[in-house]
Amino acid sequence: MKLSDIADNAGSRKKRMRVGRGIGSGKGKQSGRGGKGQTARSGVRIKGFEGGQMPMHRRLPKRGFNNIFRVEYAEINLDRLQDAVDAKKLEAGSVVNVESLVKAGVLRRAKAGLRLLGRGELKAKLNIEVHGATKSAIAAVEKAGGSVKILAQPKEEGEAA
Repeated sequence: MKLSDIADNAGSRKKRMRVGRGIGSGKGKQSGRGGKGQTARSGVRIKGFEGGQMPMHRRLPKRGFNNIFRVEYAEINLDRLQDAVDAKKLEAGSVVNVESLVKAGVLRRAKAGLRLLGRGELKAKLNIEVHGATKSAIAAVEKAGGSVKILAQPKEEGEAA
């Protein structure tokens, strides 16, 4: 092998398209930009523009609002807990809280706390620590021989004691 024999693979380097070089090139006249006007220019957007008529997104009324004090909880149902016990991610009789669920890979992240919901059936005896739970979920856990402890909400930094 000589240095003069070394070459790129075929097709690995592509020549740039030279636009505006006559009709025979296939990219002459408008150079692939279509017709004239605003769409042929760079840096201009006409999304939502309706020819001067009031655009649809401005004709429709505004509705609803975003509550800046909303608290987003991680939610888990009883059937997911039972699946985790069956898969040996959680041990029956152990304390189940947000940290243990995240560590076991049942939940992705803790968010502002944990809410226990009542879908499904729980057979394992679990001691669960959550920030909120539905009545049906509490009843199902206690029926299985476990207990539910409702934790206090974490105080916000700006709140007075």
